[in-house]
Amino acid sequence: MATRARVRAPELVGKGGWLNTGDQQYTLADLRGRIVILDFWTFCCVNCLHVLDELRELEEKHRDTVVIIGVHSPKFVHEAEHQAVVDAVERYEVHHPVLDDPELATWKQYAVRAWPTLVVIDPEGYVVAQHAGEGHAHAIEKLVEELEAEHAAKGTLRRGDGPYVAPEPVATHLRFPGKALLLPDGGFLVSDTTRHRLVEIERDGETVRRHFGTGERGLADGAPDEVRFSEPQGLAVLPDGRIAVADTVNHAIRALDVTTGVTTTLAGTGHQWWQGSPTSGPAQEVDLSSPWDVAWFADRLWIAMAGVHQLWSYDPESGTVQVAAGTTNEGLVDGPADEAWFAQPSGLAASADGERLWVADSETSALRYVDRDGTVHTAVGTGLFDFGHRDGAADQALFQHPLGVTALPDGSVAVSDTYNHALRRYDPATREVTTLATDLREPSDAVVVDGDLVVVESARHRLTRLRLPEEAVRVADQAHRTQRAATEIAPGTLRLDVVFQAPAGQKLDTRYGPSTRLLVSSTPPELLAKGAGPGTDLFRDLVLADGVTEGVLHVSAMAASCDDDPANEYPACHVHQQDWGVPVRVSAQGTQRLPLVLAGMDEQA
Repeated sequence: MATRARVRAPELVGKGGWLNTGDQQYTLADLRGRIVILDFWTFCCVNCLHVLDELRELEEKHRDTVVIIGVHSPKFVHEAEHQAVVDAVERYEVHHPVLDDPELATWKQYAVRAWPTLVVIDPEGYVVAQHAGEGHAHAIEKLVEELEAEHAAKGTLRRGDGPYVAPEPVATHLRFPGKALLLPDGGFLVSDTTRHRLVEIERDGETVRRHFGTGERGLADGAPDEVRFSEPQGLAVLPDGRIAVADTVNHAIRALDVTTGVTTTLAGTGHQWWQGSPTSGPAQEVDLSSPWDVAWFADRLWIAMAGVHQLWSYDPESGTVQVAAGTTNEGLVDGPADEAWFAQPSGLAASADGERLWVADSETSALRYVDRDGTVHTAVGTGLFDFGHRDGAADQALFQHPLGVTALPDGSVAVSDTYNHALRRYDPATREVTTLATDLREPSDAVVVDGDLVVVESARHRLTRLRLPEEAVRVADQAHRTQRAATEIAPGTLRLDVVFQAPAGQKLDTRYGPSTRLLVSSTPPELLAKGAGPGTDLFRDLVLADGVTEGVLHVSAMAASCDDDPANEYPACHVHQQDWGVPVRVSAQGTQRLPLVLAGMDEQA
């Protein structure tokens, strides 16, 4: 057995305490003898949700030796609320213990720099690996198998039931609904997200007519009692009368015929899109990534592809999909569609005049739009790290992780300002933001009904009807930045090292050229005098400009590794990728090296 770098694991600390343990509190000593995987996540982060799905199979297969612990580490103020974490654990079916760490104490102890990050602790309490981003489940499973064999031989492996205790189920008609659609007869179709189904509801917004879906997670077409979804979200009417459904965790677009009750698959393969996969082609042959909402605009179905920070489109005439806007880089950049950056677009709505497609860009807490010429604009919002609840002029106004947007008949826009528990309004004519309603609980969508708005209150599991007020509600201004501490860096040249170690039994895939990619940029752009742009090495010397004392370094890294078996003509290959947004502050006492661990251990730490 090769020598493995090990570092004593810091204790697990979280002011919010433990969830999914039957009120039992745990320390690392209580878990000695088990392989522990820490999943540093926050529930706003779509990449974190991808990792939850990646870990489900490993969690089940190694249930008697592995304990997965979600360390909830908030980005937004709302995510530091304990009840919000409790809701998220149920909403996303997290079936392992979760430590609620609202002050990022454990995050700091483990020197984590990105959501999501996975840390593997061996049965003797030592950190043996760290992985940032998605696509690491295969590597972690190989490491788990090695650790099982190694510690079984040493007598330090303890098998048995883990600490997970399932919470009591709650009976409600809806459970964390996502989006709603007004039907021609005045009823509603609602995506009952956590229960993996669609629910048809009467005009009163409460009485259930029928369900579409078995209630079990899966991907299957058919009649109402046969079809399966996986956390469906957005809904939109197609020209032929069918309803398009963003089947988020199935990475697919489905179509429901409400007349026959039959659901079919329009687009997607059921597999998640990865860098290097096709970005256009026959709709049922192209992978998608966490489609969150859909809307009909400019003779196509537009898709908010939250998982890759892009907008895609589906053409029913040709039966094809393609990228419509965005580069897969996460951030806020306007301009031509193929150069724009988004950050988890989660809500779409075509304007009443059909000239704009409004976008709720959740991670930048922004309201964006695409015009008929394909140019992307920002109406409200400044970037990944600024958010809050502030009305007034658009260039000063703030949202907090909005998930929904609704075009109003007068040309203005209602924004479901999810983490502010509010409904906001943006008027393009005056470029002013106002608050229409507060005391909503995680509103995620709204539909116009006879001059009123019916709001999806996701965390109250209901539809709520609001009369549009003639005057806006007055609220106290609140402005926030992410709680993450800035990294102190020295002026001059900063060495950026992305640490990547191929999993055991694999090597970098160089058959078709370089197998690694690195893209660096900054906010503001003036922070970097040299070093911005793409490259193939996972290291780079960045030259900091004089006079700029703080900002954010945006780093996107990718590495492809394949099974190292010369006898295998078609080895299995895996893509490891992660985007970092690292707040930095220039200081004479700062570091001259910035290590970002993609996979493995930083030997220079």
